[in-house]
Amino acid sequence: MEQYKIDFIHFMIDCQVLKFGDFTTKSGRKTPFFVNTGFYRSGSQLRELGAYYAKAIQAKFGLDFDVLFGPAYKGIPLSVATTMAISEIYDKDIKYCSNRKEVKDHGDTGILLGSPLSDGDKVVIIEDVTTAGTSIAETLPIIKAQGEVSPIGLVVSVDRMERGQGTKSALAEIKEKYNLETTAIVTMEEVIGCLYNKEYKGRVIIDEAMKTAIDEYYKIYGVK
Repeated sequence: MEQYKIDFIHFMIDCQVLKFGDFTTKSGRKTPFFVNTGFYRSGSQLRELGAYYAKAIQAKFGLDFDVLFGPAYKGIPLSVATTMAISEIYDKDIKYCSNRKEVKDHGDTGILLGSPLSDGDKVVIIEDVTTAGTSIAETLPIIKAQGEVSPIGLVVSVDRMERGQGTKSALAEIKEKYNLETTAIVTMEEVIGCLYNKEYKGRVIIDEAMKTAIDEYYKIYGVK
């Protein structure tokens, strides 16, 4: 596993973004692990997070694209932090763009924040965690309404590797339905491989009992 992936897993734990225990997701699934990106709260955390996204994007898509689009609201700081990181790490200037939830009719009018989208633009979409596709279904029409632009990919921080609406993973469903390449900084398989029966800062985060709970979860919600 690449070192930046290991560093990112530890970073999520340090920020209390990745937790293990007993949780219920918005969809009602009882899960032994939870990713809450709302715990990225400081400038230094966002700076580091942007660097991890930048490395994942470069690894999957390269840097031959024009705009990084972050859907409102969580995607707004992600798009800003990551385009800054791409500039710093790779000396490549990528524009950032986000949408508003409501269209403004005065001042800086329209539905977009940041850079406008222009004909010919290649666009990568950035989100926090694996989506069930709802956000993409809302985001793609907004992007395509701006002109002859080409959405080429979606990047998320963590691929939970569980079923979306059907039997395939949520990211696989998005790729199939929207012809959109997808990637994640890390997958839960990589998280488990990094933490299972290994100490981090004096404690084992995924012990035998937690590994059993995770395995049971994936028996129900894992990808067939």
